[in-house]
Amino acid sequence: QVQLVESGGGLVQAGGSLRLSCAASGSILSINLMGWYRQAPGKQRDLVASIFTTGNTNYADSVKGRFTISRDNRKNTVYLQMNSLKPEDTGVYYCHLLTSGLVGHWGQGTQVTVSS
Repeated sequence: QVQLVESGGGLVQAGGSLRLSCAASGSILSINLMGWYRQAPGKQRDLVASIFTTGNTNYADSVKGRFTISRDNRKNTVYLQMNSLKPEDTGVYYCHLLTSGLVGHWGQGTQVTVSS
């Protein structure tokens, strides 16, 4: 079984910064991809950013230039540095892990609230 533990969410004013962390543990044989998704109230869960083991990254257009995803492969941990936060960044942020066998796992989510 794979466990994903997220941390770093909270309440911040617009223009502020937060750093999310997600540590993976358990029966992890090989990780292909880790990423962050966001779900705003009443909306679907959308990709924010993802990073392959190789270091290649992908970002949603709405966060490009403001958010940075990184990972520590030795610790099976992925980070999301969020700068210049906007109220529309508010939502529950979920960590996602995709194994090399294309099995996906989700974290429990961490709330990020950006006040105007």
